[in-house]
Amino acid sequence: QVQLVESGGGLVQAGGSLRLSCAASGLTFGRYAMGWYRQGPGKEREMVAAISSGGTTYYSDSVKGRFTISRDNAKSTVYLQMNSLKPEDTAVYYCAAAPAFKNWVRSASYDYWGQGTQVTVSS
Repeated sequence: QVQLVESGGGLVQAGGSLRLSCAASGLTFGRYAMGWYRQGPGKEREMVAAISSGGTTYYSDSVKGRFTISRDNAKSTVYLQMNSLKPEDTAVYYCAAAPAFKNWVRSASYDYWGQGTQVTVSS
């Protein structure tokens, strides 16, 4: 049974930082691309960052230069370092896993999802 468990969310002031973690179990972590998504109030879910099984990264324009995705295959964990946070970053953040052979920048490729962690940025 695949499980993705996010942690690290919380309340932070604008300009602050948070580091999200997603611990994976039940899958061969190194054979999966990992993505971070978010869904803000009244908004559709969007991909914010992804990392391939080989370490190639992708960022949405809205977070490029502020967020950094990384992975530790030995710990089966993916991270999202979020700096210079803005109120518009407020959302539930989800991690997701896509088999390496799929197109990992496409949301449809992600087979497994975590339950999400709330990030709230106050102005």
